Amino acid sequence: MKYKVIVCDHIHQSGLDLLNAQSDIQMENLASLPKDELLKKITNADVVITRSSTDVDEHFLASSGQIRAVVRAGVGVDNVDIDGCSRKGVVVMNVPTANTIAAVELTMAHLINALRNFPGANAQLKNERKWKREDWYGVELKGKKLGIIGFGNIGSRVGIRAKAFEMEVLAYDPYILPSKATDLGIAYTKNFDDILSCDIITIHTPKNAQTKDMIKASEFAKMKDGVILINCARGGLYNEADLYQALKNGKVKWAGLDVFNKEPAIDNALLDLPNVYVTPHIGANTLESQEKISIQAAEAAIEAARGSSYPNALNLPVKESELPKMVKPYLELMQKLGFLAVQANKGVITSIHIQAQGEISAYIDSLQTFGLVGALNASLGDKINYVNAPFIAKERGIDIEISTKEQSDTYKNHICLTLNTQNESIALSGTVFEDKHLRLTSINQFQFDIEPKGSMILFRNTDVPGVIGLVGSILGNHKVNIADFRLARQNKEAMAVIIVDTQVPELALKQLAEIPACLSVTMLNL
Repeated sequence: MKYKVIVCDHIHQSGLDLLNAQSDIQMENLASLPKDELLKKITNADVVITRSSTDVDEHFLASSGQIRAVVRAGVGVDNVDIDGCSRKGVVVMNVPTANTIAAVELTMAHLINALRNFPGANAQLKNERKWKREDWYGVELKGKKLGIIGFGNIGSRVGIRAKAFEMEVLAYDPYILPSKATDLGIAYTKNFDDILSCDIITIHTPKNAQTKDMIKASEFAKMKDGVILINCARGGLYNEADLYQALKNGKVKWAGLDVFNKEPAIDNALLDLPNVYVTPHIGANTLESQEKISIQAAEAAIEAARGSSYPNALNLPVKESELPKMVKPYLELMQKLGFLAVQANKGVITSIHIQAQGEISAYIDSLQTFGLVGALNASLGDKINYVNAPFIAKERGIDIEISTKEQSDTYKNHICLTLNTQNESIALSGTVFEDKHLRLTSINQFQFDIEPKGSMILFRNTDVPGVIGLVGSILGNHKVNIADFRLARQNKEAMAVIIVDTQVPELALKQLAEIPACLSVTMLNL
């Protein structure tokens, strides 16, 4: 029997050679085929390899027949309908680390160009045939302060190279232990404003709800005049409209950009500015990284076709039909508990405890994985998946504990996730009614019965009269509509979970925190 692997987009020849070398793999390279013709050819594929040129959308999935896996030859999966793939039982995999060095070195290239204006000097000499050395006074890297936002695989390596240039380096990443930076001789800060005071800022985070537009007008206002900004990570981390204004008025001296909010960015207004250096999303475009990506994508496709493993899977590598009906909602709920817990208890995670009671306890290993994915998603985005979650947690020094009980004390089935940081602990528990209705049943010692979805305010206060009225007045003044309000009381304290229809303005949250009885207020989003 031969498994069929179809290559939908161009990859390095090394990957094609590897696929062709397998006696049980039939490979078809259809990268040059028009996309409408491609859809007619994938009906009998077991695995497909794609890049950014092929959208794995509802039309693709409707044409894909027996497909069991999609391998994205690269990091980003913006063009892949992961939920749609999951519903069809299709595993989505990516290749997250093959382009690390390429992205690091492109960041350094943009950084040096911004300080020395090599593109301008090159253009003047070659195109205008002018020899005007006096036009090209730059500044040196040595002694400049570099702020790195996001200190993962790429950010940390940028820091190491910046140190070699004798720069002063400051790292900001609320999801790592400070020692990850300080062990490299790099300063670490928990105060984002410290980063905004640097001479040069480079950003290396995933793009998600927490990081989109994380640098906007309010942050630009806090930066020093003449700051230099670099983004070789994801488009939209800097608010492009606010960046344009900051470049126009001179607040930002130079910006080096490889990524944009909307690509291809051929009509982007930033391209009109003389103090912007741009490249067309070429962070992975080195011969070495393309070869690594191609080989790793081919290896993943081979393993997926054979069913031996699913490296870097981004969704559950089993079909819904292979799970008992009652299991999947609990997996979804556990991931939500992890996602909520890390928003409610910000800080470096030190340990996570997963508990299951009742029949669902037989699936404690899967519950653990889903809980970890939820908890780590805020810091890692699409870099975290159901295969690597336990390994990344271990790498980060997070202690994982699981416990089970054959019978639940209160419900037929009950799950709980306790997340500890260096600062505090939070325990969230929940159950599922009628195999489909997810319920959050407690937050620490406070008992609830509420559906975990949408935008929620978690408000804890001393149990005194008048608090609910003040909360309602503040939200009303800010035109925030309350969709649901659940209150629990325990030990002279009260906690409210307030479901709202819109995101709550920062000023409203600040005013809620200033209520004399308030002990804590947190905005949660699912």
